[in-house]
Amino acid sequence: MAVLRVLEGLRSPALDWLFALITSIGEETVAILLLSAIFWCIDKRLAYAVGLTYFISGLLVQGMKIGFRIERPWVLDPSFAPVAAAIEHATGYSFPSGHTQSAAAVFGTLGFSLKKTWQKTLCFILVVLVGFSRMYLGVHTLADVGVSLAIGLAVAYVIVRFFMDDIGSGDRKQAYAAVTPAVIAVLSVCFSLWLYSSGIIEQAYVADMMKMAGAGIGFAVGMTVETRYIRFSEICSKLPMQIVKCLAGIAGVLAIKEGVKLIAGTSLVMDTLRYFLMGLWMTALFALIIRKWFQENKKPEQG
Repeated sequence: MAVLRVLEGLRSPALDWLFALITSIGEETVAILLLSAIFWCIDKRLAYAVGLTYFISGLLVQGMKIGFRIERPWVLDPSFAPVAAAIEHATGYSFPSGHTQSAAAVFGTLGFSLKKTWQKTLCFILVVLVGFSRMYLGVHTLADVGVSLAIGLAVAYVIVRFFMDDIGSGDRKQAYAAVTPAVIAVLSVCFSLWLYSSGIIEQAYVADMMKMAGAGIGFAVGMTVETRYIRFSEICSKLPMQIVKCLAGIAGVLAIKEGVKLIAGTSLVMDTLRYFLMGLWMTALFALIIRKWFQENKKPEQG
C-alpha cells in the first residue's frame, strides 16, 4: 500500500485521464480486436502465439484470483481511495491484475517476436505502462501487478521460444500447444465450480472463469481445425479489401458477443457457449469466409 499512497499524492485530473486511457489497453475488447486484426490481416502464426499466451496466462491468473481471493486495495484499507472513474472496471478480486496480464500477454508476445529494436521497446514500454496505470489508479497493488507481469511475460517467452516456429506444421509440438489452453480451461472450470458449490465464491466469479475457458477452448479447437484443414492466407495486396475483411470479422465477433446475449440471455452455460463461439469464429469460422471471399489465391496454403 505504500506505493499506492505515494502515487495517490501525485494524482491530477490530467494524469487521471492519461492513465485511464493507458489502462484501457489492457481491456478484453482491445485484446480481442488486436488479436483478430493480426490473425486475419497480418501474420496468423504470430496471432496464434499471442492467443495461446493470452488464454494460458489469463486462465492461470483467473485461477489465482479465485484461489487467493485477495480484495481490492480500498477494501483492504478503507482509508485509501482509488480514482473514482476506475472502480467501474475493477471487478473481481485484486490479485493478480487481469489488465496487466492481458497487456503482458499481447504486447509481451509481440515484443519477443518482432525483430526491430524500436518495435520491441515500444511493446515492453506499453506492458510496463499498463501495469503502472493500475497502481496509479489505485485498483491494484505492486504485488498484483508484479505477479501478472511475471506470468504473462514468462508464458509469452515460452510460447515464442519453443512453440511459435512449429505453429502451422501440424506436428506434435503444435498439438501440445493447442491442447494446453483447453486442458487448463477444463481444470480451471472444475476448480471454480468446486469453490462455488462449497459456498466460497459467488456465481459472478464462476462466470468470469467460464467466459475465459469458453474462449480458450474455442481458440484451441479453431486453431487445430484451421492449421490442418483450412489454411487460409492472411495476405492480400489490396488495402481496401484488407480493411473490409477486418471490419467484417470484427462485426462477426461483436455480433456473437452481444447478439447471443440478447437472444439467449446470460447464464453460465450461455456465457461459456458465447465465448466459445467467439474463439471459434476468430480462428476457424471466419477463416473459411476469408478463403472463399477475400483470399486472392483460393488454394489453401501448403503446410
